Amino acid sequence: MLGRVLSFGRSLVRRKVVDMSSLEDSKLCRCLGTVDLIALGVGSTLGAGVYVLAGEVAKGNSGPSIVVSFLIAALASVMAGLCYAEFGARVPKTGSAYLYSYVTVGEIWAFITGWNLILSYVIGTSSVARAWSGTFDDLIGGHIERFCKTYFSMNSPGLAQYPDFFAVCLILLLSGLLSFGVKESAWVNKVFTAVNVLVLLFVIISGFVKGDSQNWQISEENLSASANVSSDYGVGGFLPYGFSGTLAGAATCFYAFVGFDCIATTGEEVRNPQKAIPIGIVVSLSVCFLAYFGVSAALTLMMPYYLLDEKSPLPMAFEYVGWGPAKYVVAVGSLCALSTSLLGAMFPLPRILFAMARDGILFKFMSNVSKRQSPVAATMAAGTLAAIMAFLFDLKALVDMMSIGTLLAYSLVAACEGESDLTESESHLNMMKGGGSTLQALLHPPSAPSQHSSSAVNMAVEVLVIIVCVVSYLTTYHGCSVVRLEAWILAALSRMPRPLRPSASFPHLLPPSRQDHRRSSFQVPLLPFLPILSIFVNIYLMVQLSGDTWIRFSAWMAVGFLIYFGYGVWHSEERRQRAATITSTSKQDKSQAASQEKQRHSGKSAGRGEREQCLRQDKTTKF
Repeated sequence: MLGRVLSFGRSLVRRKVVDMSSLEDSKLCRCLGTVDLIALGVGSTLGAGVYVLAGEVAKGNSGPSIVVSFLIAALASVMAGLCYAEFGARVPKTGSAYLYSYVTVGEIWAFITGWNLILSYVIGTSSVARAWSGTFDDLIGGHIERFCKTYFSMNSPGLAQYPDFFAVCLILLLSGLLSFGVKESAWVNKVFTAVNVLVLLFVIISGFVKGDSQNWQISEENLSASANVSSDYGVGGFLPYGFSGTLAGAATCFYAFVGFDCIATTGEEVRNPQKAIPIGIVVSLSVCFLAYFGVSAALTLMMPYYLLDEKSPLPMAFEYVGWGPAKYVVAVGSLCALSTSLLGAMFPLPRILFAMARDGILFKFMSNVSKRQSPVAATMAAGTLAAIMAFLFDLKALVDMMSIGTLLAYSLVAACEGESDLTESESHLNMMKGGGSTLQALLHPPSAPSQHSSSAVNMAVEVLVIIVCVVSYLTTYHGCSVVRLEAWILAALSRMPRPLRPSASFPHLLPPSRQDHRRSSFQVPLLPFLPILSIFVNIYLMVQLSGDTWIRFSAWMAVGFLIYFGYGVWHSEERRQRAATITSTSKQDKSQAASQEKQRHSGKSAGRGEREQCLRQDKTTKF
């Protein structure tokens, strides 16, 4: 019984072995270039956030310091993006963070990562489709909303006020486009992205021309004199809500940078992915940060932060400075941005489903492809799920779930980066011989990678994550106590044995492959400190989210575990391949044993024959 439990536990952390000699073999069509990836990353990231989120966060959380909030959120995304870039160069296969987790930390963590990515992309697709529908409805006078509320009103708690038929049509239309082919989808995305970037350049230049730097220096007296809102909108100045408000705004602004990871799902559809994927991720994140920084700065310079409109901040800001007709330019850019964001949210979802289904941990039918080498079954399944959610549910409360799922995926990718070289393939490790225990490997890291050094890195990463979770919780909810205990904490750290300190042990636990001259086309700088910092920032932002979000997230994970333990763990391709290997090895052993037994029998028979022949010869000689 104990043996079965241990065997099942080992099956949960079995790692996927990627055949590096067959990376070019793919069922999907390789037709995308570097420019296509940059346009895909920029288009999927510069969506509703740049037109709506800036006003909401500036008014309620950060004030003019929203530029700092976007900077913090961008740093969290860039650190995760660098990890994605290296893994994309090392393992250019479809699957993104799901595949990276499968290769490095095991199957159960890979499923958790993939399941969270599915959550993020489904909610992203549905929410953007509803935003597109609402923006278009506002342009035509709200006729769609009035009609649906009159004839299809829904008053059930947790559901939307009315079913959004227009959003459903958008998602189904996009699913058809993606099913038709990735090349055509990329061409449409480039057109809309170019229009969106031009509109944002117009907004940034206009904001700096018509802006007033005094809007970043509003005093509390002026705030009270201009409107009786001092208690609701902080104390004025650049940090009206304090630095805690800026951090809270950063947690919300992080949602605006979700989308670049769709580039990592195109590993089997890109020409020269080892170079195109890292360049696409880094360039697209840089462009998006400059756009968010410029738009938020222009917006808060054009009008005081407490007067911003949360739903339509840019059109109201242009009317405030006397440029009312500019709102039509903003409306065109907004629709183009929402179109590219919708495509960017929908594009990676079927590829995650395809990769998980191909590995057997999701239902196998979703790994089917069309004659045009497109994952048509996964695309239609993804479109159907997103359409149902957009049709029925009010997705405002679920946006935070999208952030928490993506942050968890980013954290797992950063953790994988810490042990990627030691665990590039389980078969590679199985051929190594290492002496000593895991604790000895942690205290006295070996000069060559081994099973024990791999376990030591796993242990160090787990301890690090626990420490980061505790520190994030304490600094968020007991900040004053932490400040009072600062001297005690420093003293405790100074007395900690040096090999147990992460900063001391991690560099020594790095495998020689990262310390020699072997280089991939892209590597994360400042390893392991940058992944550690990325984990800390991601978990800290997760802690900022509400308790209701964590409850809904737990329910989603419970559904996922039911699917995995009911289907995935038993139909895994890795499980099938290992069972086949064990069976083949067993047959070979039996065949060798039978052959040896046959040789022994033949030897005995030959011996008896020789003895009988000698006896006959002796008898003949006597006669």
